[in-house]
Amino acid sequence: MVLHPAAKVREAGQDVTFCCKAAGTPAPHKYYWYHNGTLLEGKAQRSSGRLELRGLAPGQAGTYHCKASSEAGAIRSAPAQLTVLAQGQQSCRAEPEPSLVELPSECPQDASGSRYYNVGRCPASPCPGGPAEPSGCGEEAGRCCGVRRMELRQVPCAGSLLPVKVVAECGCGPCAQPRVLVRGRVTAADTGEPLRFGHIFLGGRKVGFTGYQGSFTIEVPPDTQRLVTRFVDGQQRLVDAVRVLPFDRRGGAVYQEVKMLRKKEPVELDGGRSNAIPLGEAGGREPVGELVLPAGAFLRPSGEVFNGTVKASVTFVDPRDMGTASAASSDLSFANAEGEIVPLRTYGMFAVDFREGDSGAALQAGPVQVRMDAGQVWMPEHLQKMKLWSLNPESGLWEEEGVLRPAGGGRRKREERTFLVGNLEIRERRLFNLDVPEDRRCFVKVRAYSNEKFNPYEQLEGVVISLINLEPQPGFPSNPRAWGRFDSVVTGANGACLPAFCDGQRPDAYTALLTATLGGEELEAVASSPKLNPNAVGVAQPYLGKLGYRRSDHEDPALKKTAIQINVAKPDPNNVDESNGPVYSYRSLRECEEAPVSANHLRFYRVEVDKYEYNVVPFKESDVTSWTGDYLAWWPNPQEFRACFIKVQLEGPQEYMVRSRNAGGSHPRTRGQLYGLRDSRSVRDPLLDNTSGACVEFKCGGMLFDQSLVDRTLVSIVPQGSCRRTAINSLLRDYLSRHPPLADNNHTGAFSMLAPLDPLGHNYGIYTVTDQNPRLAKEIAIGRCFAGTSDGFSREMRAAEGTAVTFSCQERPPGRESFFQRLLTAPGEA
Repeated sequence: MVLHPAAKVREAGQDVTFCCKAAGTPAPHKYYWYHNGTLLEGKAQRSSGRLELRGLAPGQAGTYHCKASSEAGAIRSAPAQLTVLAQGQQSCRAEPEPSLVELPSECPQDASGSRYYNVGRCPASPCPGGPAEPSGCGEEAGRCCGVRRMELRQVPCAGSLLPVKVVAECGCGPCAQPRVLVRGRVTAADTGEPLRFGHIFLGGRKVGFTGYQGSFTIEVPPDTQRLVTRFVDGQQRLVDAVRVLPFDRRGGAVYQEVKMLRKKEPVELDGGRSNAIPLGEAGGREPVGELVLPAGAFLRPSGEVFNGTVKASVTFVDPRDMGTASAASSDLSFANAEGEIVPLRTYGMFAVDFREGDSGAALQAGPVQVRMDAGQVWMPEHLQKMKLWSLNPESGLWEEEGVLRPAGGGRRKREERTFLVGNLEIRERRLFNLDVPEDRRCFVKVRAYSNEKFNPYEQLEGVVISLINLEPQPGFPSNPRAWGRFDSVVTGANGACLPAFCDGQRPDAYTALLTATLGGEELEAVASSPKLNPNAVGVAQPYLGKLGYRRSDHEDPALKKTAIQINVAKPDPNNVDESNGPVYSYRSLRECEEAPVSANHLRFYRVEVDKYEYNVVPFKESDVTSWTGDYLAWWPNPQEFRACFIKVQLEGPQEYMVRSRNAGGSHPRTRGQLYGLRDSRSVRDPLLDNTSGACVEFKCGGMLFDQSLVDRTLVSIVPQGSCRRTAINSLLRDYLSRHPPLADNNHTGAFSMLAPLDPLGHNYGIYTVTDQNPRLAKEIAIGRCFAGTSDGFSREMRAAEGTAVTFSCQERPPGRESFFQRLLTAPGEA
């Protein structure tokens, strides 16, 4: 499906057009449209992918999807929601929804003891199209609810007034069109060696190369539902990797680590004789099966039989090895007869590469036999459904090649095993798969949070949640531990729902391993030992006990705390305790997606050193569409986010909080006005005594949102405690003196500068990264700052490397205030 219908909002009486388009060989020639799952009658809709509805009535609201078919099969589009408003009904209320931001610690609490302030927000809901909106199938910008007017308020904080901009009125306007990107790195699964200058394909189209370090950036085309990407090693040492990469439809970049399998060393075969190649014999295991190549099976592309020496490389992805899950291709899905994309459970994949021994020219293979050991299939029902599949690298879907059936004839005495046998022709370089369709499916609800408080308004969006199906947990006797499939989903404003295999009869028949990453950083899961706390986990008893929740360090405290394993116990519809998540039946996807935050869910959270961020113009970094154009906005450009950090070295016995205060410096519209505050606690250097370092964010200098004049932000760096400035980086001092005006630096307890307009680097103690995702830009900059280099990445502080300014801190006498405290209590005097 190359064009999916788009969601629309209309008023009653208006017209609407939905469009879809499918591609294939032969070309699809029939289209069917469905409303809320029911086929719409009428031949007018069947000849093309257009559905026109005129004079809409409220009863026509709901979901619409199309199905295209040809002799080759069928494919179904993603559903599109049609909202029909009564005439005059508002889809965008002028009154903003509540949205809370945390005020700095020096601000007084309100009557309820909270330091959170309601700044308001406008929901990014679509608005009805006007009569002039085009009814064709082209790209529609559409209209969305957004900020119409903001007001500046002053909040009294520690003897001064803190400015804060709040949303005063919402209204309809053009929808934001943020860029949607996927970024990441491609490496070999065994050595971590980067894929240098590898080819990148979207569908059948080449779109670029990986970088020297294996990095890549892909701009997601509009209307994409599944981003099918193929990575090809030009040196042919690694097996082609086909990935269905998750992305955030609302804009920004999602980071992905892609692993590629190394090709197995080729063996020499005699093409004139019958040969057998085992599948999955590595690690001393019994092979899953074997590939049998009869004499004369090898063919040149012209069809001529090749009987000479053949170099055969057969690489097998063995699901009995947990380490192979991250390197397996595709998302293990196929299109069934109704065109619905449904999951497979794998028993192994293999990639073949046959070449002539002398010339190295590629060879095809005529009818070959795949024999699978039935003893490796521990679920008896799977024996009847086992099939042979090949991966279509353009669609990312598996296509049926044949059925595996029990071998006929009596077994020889020395052959104690029973085999499933199927036939296959290898005409192109594809990945092949031994799979069964699995219809016992559920969804698992997961949310990610910015900290361990699990506040509903501090959820993280843009986090990649991955789920690997394990079959099953080791305690279940009839099946060895192995993985069966894997899925990745990006969290939105209401978390994420991940598909998983489940069983209603045996809670531990299927288990799932879940992880979460943000910009390549692993998030932590809630602990399961020494005591399991249902309130922290997010799932109430007794369902939690049935799920068998356990974190990866449950039995071994030395392991990482970043993965959780659960039994995917299908909810019992007759048990009220299991009707509220976190596992939902497959037909309850919408219920899972719309579940309130109070419903059961699994949780991941970010482990951060103490830090605090305050923006005068509120902005949710995980939702690019929440950006508001304002002179005081911390990020002036929603298409490109530039993160700036300064590295501060602190010599003293403790870790210290360091604040950056950021105000207008040179722009006439913002001079002296606050942009925001950043607090960050220093981190000890493990190699240096009594020394810590802090990477503190400041607002970069540059154009403001109107793109007419630059502003060099006035940045003040103030450590908490009795600290005295002892050194400034000489290169940074020279740069600032050559680029006047100079900021006043007459207080030894602080450091001030007008932010540089150039991206400087670690030699100056300044770290600058630009990205389409603000969180990713900050993560990369912090990693470089910790390492003290302009291209490295570290989570271990190197306080003496790449430092901008140094302070010496000591324990102050009792009763004496630090400059930081005086700044809070009496800012005018300080």
